[in-house]
Amino acid sequence: MRAVLTRVKSASVTIGGEIKGSIDKGFLILLGVHEDDTEAEAKKIADKICGLRIFEDENGKMNVNPADAGARFLIISQFTLFADCRSRRPGFSHAARPEKAIPLYELVISECRGRGFEVETGEFGAEMFVESVNDGPVTILLDTKEL
Repeated sequence: MRAVLTRVKSASVTIGGEIKGSIDKGFLILLGVHEDDTEAEAKKIADKICGLRIFEDENGKMNVNPADAGARFLIISQFTLFADCRSRRPGFSHAARPEKAIPLYELVISECRGRGFEVETGEFGAEMFVESVNDGPVTILLDTKEL
């Protein structure tokens, strides 16, 4: 499982001209599910997301976790995180099919909510327009194969 996590001042996702989800201070998370991922990877990445200390403390050091910072999450499914770009036209054969990806995507959301976070989402498989005001900017790449 892969995630691109960006610390934001605000973020929103619009589907069909209507805002589906929006947050202020928190994380915009683009989440990709690999064909080999299991519930273990979903729980591992949720745990990492919920515990990353990348908000600044009173000394300007990234030392505050999202719970203590009052952060909210906007989680967007993103199969293109598993693009194979060896040719000029990316292939996506290693991204999980929806029947596998959706339950794991929803498990990550559930795990984050279970830890007390407010989580907004996009809509799996929909054409979405995502806007964000990056904070820092701070962007972290997470891959469960490296955690």
